[in-house]
Amino acid sequence: MDVDFLLIGQGLAGTALSYKLINSGKSVHIIDQAGNNNCSRIAAGLFNPVTGRKMVKTWWADLLFPEIVPFYQSLEAFLNTRFLYNRSIYRPFLSIEEQNEWMGRSGEEEYSGYIQAVKKTSQYNEVNDPYGGLLLNQTGYVDLNTMMDAYTSRLKERGELTDEPFDEDQLIVKDEGISYKNIKAKALIYANGMGAKSSRFFHWVPLIPNKGEILVVDQDFAPQEIINRGVFRITLPDKGIRVGSTYNSREVDNGPTASAKEEILEKLEKLVYAPVNHIVEHKSGIRPTTGDRKPILGKHPQHANVYMFNGFGAKGVSLVPYFSGIMLDLLFYEKEPPKELNISRFFKYI
Repeated sequence: MDVDFLLIGQGLAGTALSYKLINSGKSVHIIDQAGNNNCSRIAAGLFNPVTGRKMVKTWWADLLFPEIVPFYQSLEAFLNTRFLYNRSIYRPFLSIEEQNEWMGRSGEEEYSGYIQAVKKTSQYNEVNDPYGGLLLNQTGYVDLNTMMDAYTSRLKERGELTDEPFDEDQLIVKDEGISYKNIKAKALIYANGMGAKSSRFFHWVPLIPNKGEILVVDQDFAPQEIINRGVFRITLPDKGIRVGSTYNSREVDNGPTASAKEEILEKLEKLVYAPVNHIVEHKSGIRPTTGDRKPILGKHPQHANVYMFNGFGAKGVSLVPYFSGIMLDLLFYEKEPPKELNISRFFKYI
């Protein structure tokens, strides 16, 4: 089997990049064992331009957000499967001062495209929003399980996915190309999250594991809008409520924990008054993050045909559509990614 690119990992990063490669007429093959991409599969899939406790516009939003919906719509068409849900996000204000601040920002060009409305009064009897809240545009979520299941099936139909653990001992990297078992490729791309830390090529990259946990609950309040303050709350098509997430870089075992469940439920209780009838699901995953909260794109310093596309953390759904395009510029035209994204910022750790 001869291909242009061999990718390790079919999580969100590997899915996005391989699809863009295929769409550009390149041949790909992916090595990924089902279950190894649980980080992407338990993620909320939110895309939200105003984030954090201080409610600020997310980094590079004006470049990232125009790419999000067209990318996932294109992938939906390729897979003939729906997984993109455009939903407004409602962020309750914590004070009258915050309300006034956003009344002023709503007239600023920097924010105008993302603000649907500034609400001065409570919008729901069930929500703790006495000062109203911010209703955002260009927001929603991607059902990542549905997307990745459909993409896995399509890759298998096309003979482009090997469902097994990647064994780097069987990898041969030479200047003229890559060999792995019966596969020959022009280049190799690691898009396998924390798995890259065990690679002989990228063990020095300071990826930080960050555990996230998420619940699906039954609750008698199912608005179309995503409610987001302290925790996010998404009404799913089956009326289940997805709630999360936690961030824990200290305890990074793989299993769900009682402490994270209690943390999520306590924050949900402060946000929404409706009682939780029961917990339907509780899952966890390990995000690949970086100390500077920027993804990692680039080429290995000694091997011109070995690359990394990784480190997207909790905002991967927003980041990978745009940054996979930057990665293509590197792969096709040797155009280096910007310094703040470039893997070269970590060469000092080699």
